[in-house]
Order: sequence, then C-alpha cells, then structure tokens
Amino acid sequence: MGVRMRLTTKGRYAVTAVLDLALNCSDKPVNLNEISERQSISLSYLEQLFSKLRKNGIVKSVRGPGGGYLLNAKKQDISVAHIINAVNETVQLSRCDGRANCLDGRQCLTHNLWVDLSDRINDFLDNISIDELIKQNKQQNDKPYEESEINIPIATQS
Repeated sequence: MGVRMRLTTKGRYAVTAVLDLALNCSDKPVNLNEISERQSISLSYLEQLFSKLRKNGIVKSVRGPGGGYLLNAKKQDISVAHIINAVNETVQLSRCDGRANCLDGRQCLTHNLWVDLSDRINDFLDNISIDELIKQNKQQNDKPYEESEINIPIATQS
C-alpha cells in the first residue's frame, strides 16, 4: 500500500508556501521573508520546511544578494503529495497507522476501510500538480497572482 498521510499544519503550510513560490518566482529567487509576509507563516517555520523541501529536491536555494528559493522542477511535475511527503507528513486515517494492530494487537473491523481511504487520498493528492492549483486559483480569482493571497482549503487532522 502507498505512503500514509496525516495532514497537519506542517503539510498545509508546505503546500501553501510552494504554491506561493511557484506564483512569484518567474525567473528570480523568492526570499522566505516575502512568503512569510504574504502567507502569515512564521519565518523560522518556513526555514524548517524549506530545508526539507530542498533536501527532497522540490526547491533549490540561491545564495547571496537577491538570493532565495526557486522551484527545482517544472510546476506540472511537483505534486501535492510529493510536497507533503517531503516535510515528513503522512495521510493515514487508521488508528494503527496501517499496522493492523489497532484492537489489542488485532486488526479492527474497519481497518481496511481506513487504509483504502488513505491510499485513495494519497493517490488523489499525487495527481494534483502545483500547475493545476495555479490554474484553479486563476479561475477563482479576478486579481493578478502577485497581488492575491493563496488559501488552500484542506481539512486537517492534528
């Protein structure tokens, strides 16, 4: 079975930050301070997220004056699931995290339901690219991207 996801604030913020980066990094790096201000995410939290995103090949850093971050792949090649997995998140709806030991070491009656749903959610998010989110945002907003805030409504489980 696929990678499990337990979507928390970390996963939501990572997707939001990468989407903001994609919207604002046409050919020059984007500073994390700018993303922090636009998305109301603390700078120190973004630094932690972008360290993991960089290690997983989603973004690349540019040092020096005018430095910041750029996408490390085409927008259509970066999936929401890839971003969430890069920051060590999982979407897992079973109580036992897929180990089938949720009822005193035994599999509970609804185990397969929750594992199957987790797999479907992961597959769904794996088939949504940053490019598709940009297009959806464009259709929903009359404002230009640079001036609009990005809000991704994703239900969370903390």
